[in-house]
Amino acid sequence: MRPLDRLRSLKIKLGVLVVATNFLAVLVTWLGLQFGFGPTRTFPFAIVVSVVMTWFLAKGMTSPLREMRSAARAMADGDYTRRVRATSRDEVGQLAATFNSMAEDLATGDLQRRELIANVSHELRTPVAALQAQLENLVDGVTPATPATLGSALHQTERLTRLVSYLLDLSRIEAGATDLRPAPVALQEFLDDAVDEVEMLEAGKQLDFVVDVHPENLTVTLDRDRFRQVVLNLLHNAIRHSPFGSTIRLRARRRGDKVLVDVADEGPGIAPEDRERIFARFVHGTSPEQAGPGTSGGGTGIGLAIVRWAVALHGGRVEVVDSERGATFRVTLPAPQPGVRGLGRPGTGPTPAVPAPEAPAAPDADGDAAHEDLDQVDAREQDALPTAPTPRTPPTV
Repeated sequence: MRPLDRLRSLKIKLGVLVVATNFLAVLVTWLGLQFGFGPTRTFPFAIVVSVVMTWFLAKGMTSPLREMRSAARAMADGDYTRRVRATSRDEVGQLAATFNSMAEDLATGDLQRRELIANVSHELRTPVAALQAQLENLVDGVTPATPATLGSALHQTERLTRLVSYLLDLSRIEAGATDLRPAPVALQEFLDDAVDEVEMLEAGKQLDFVVDVHPENLTVTLDRDRFRQVVLNLLHNAIRHSPFGSTIRLRARRRGDKVLVDVADEGPGIAPEDRERIFARFVHGTSPEQAGPGTSGGGTGIGLAIVRWAVALHGGRVEVVDSERGATFRVTLPAPQPGVRGLGRPGTGPTPAVPAPEAPAAPDADGDAAHEDLDQVDAREQDALPTAPTPRTPPTV
């Protein structure tokens, strides 16, 4: 019990404590003398009653301090879940509220540290696996040690170095102080390079990759390294959930003042109720029961969260759109406008605050998202295509 919690000042509480104990002592003494108990019995009894009253009131005043001591010891052992019951309005209650806020900050920092370690492990796995596959092919004699092969291995080691520096920037997500180095990027060449990076790693599934960019000279201003991570994460997600011998399509179009980049697979797809949830960290969209033959659910649940963050840095959004088969991830980016500067000059320090991604269009009467599928656009633009996209079949390792 904390009978003095309503008082707003510790000084007032101490004053009430002194007055209450003295009043009780005087009252007990007066009653004892009135009933003829005498001073020898009345005074000791009055002292005992005063001590009990002091203990009762002081226990409620100091209980938050004892709770803070226990919580601090738990935090020293790594437990940041302990909180103090702050019900009083005095200085001790304010100290308890501040202690709880500090504990919440420490818990958040510990969670961010754990997530950072998980992010680093997830992002380093891709180039390490690619480098391991290349070296195994060299050792087994499957691939000759040509300058091109060694250059590809060198490229993966260089990418490891960049990723180590890049992933440390995740701690700045909330601060909005992440540097961007935007430059004009030709999407046809960019997507072809991304496919080249994943072909050797996942050649065991005998997947076909189709890159379709219209127009072929479509250019977007973006940070090449960060957006490469977006495309590679989406490709690895598609590869992981694609059945053996299926096709993964990368399509890019310009629509008005936006550029749409789609990564589509032929896997089990994503349920409508999970399409927003999968972008949270440590969330998996496909359970082992839902996965079809030849698919894998071995992701860590972090890649799509990084995709959303990196796309938001470019002022765009990423979402899962309706498709007849499999899952289609759509990245929407602002298209470069004539006479308008891009995201900023390379190397000029922190970029301005990234605008919030646009909200998805409202559903129509049938509940489908109001996004025109790129296949319908392809039907209208078929005559404008110079050549049909050429499927890319990875080499058998």
